[in-house]
Amino acid sequence: MPALVCPACATGHGPGERFCGRCGTPLVHAAGTVAPPASEARERARKIRPQYAEGGLVRVAAARNQAEAELVQGMLLEEGVPSLMRRSGGFDVPDFLASGPRDILVPASGVAAARDILQVPEPDLSRPMAVGGPPPWVRALAAALAVLILALVAAGVYAAVFG
Repeated sequence: MPALVCPACATGHGPGERFCGRCGTPLVHAAGTVAPPASEARERARKIRPQYAEGGLVRVAAARNQAEAELVQGMLLEEGVPSLMRRSGGFDVPDFLASGPRDILVPASGVAAARDILQVPEPDLSRPMAVGGPPPWVRALAAALAVLILALVAAGVYAAVFG
């Protein structure tokens, strides 16, 4: 008994074919045959709601390590929101390690749902972002080190020329 059958002309086909050789119709599994089990990637894709999969990626959450990020991704997937995990910028850990912070990104159409699922508040865009920078003691230390280095270089030049 053939594994696949054309629904239009009822021609049987082998398991490696996808379209009918006679009429070009996509093949379906024959009655009485068991479809092969779906892969993990296909099962994950079936859970995603299309209305949450549109637009550019927006950061909605952060995780302390890969395991925590995968947990957050699983929570979002159970509600139909697709997500992407990436290593947070500025953290120096080899890629093969699971440590280090991760960002969770979702498509723009799923941001509101993701924030609701994760109970993350909307960012307050009315308040100006605080301009960071090093604390004053760090700036003072950097200036003192720069002056010290200049003095050492000047002393070296003076000793080479006049010494």
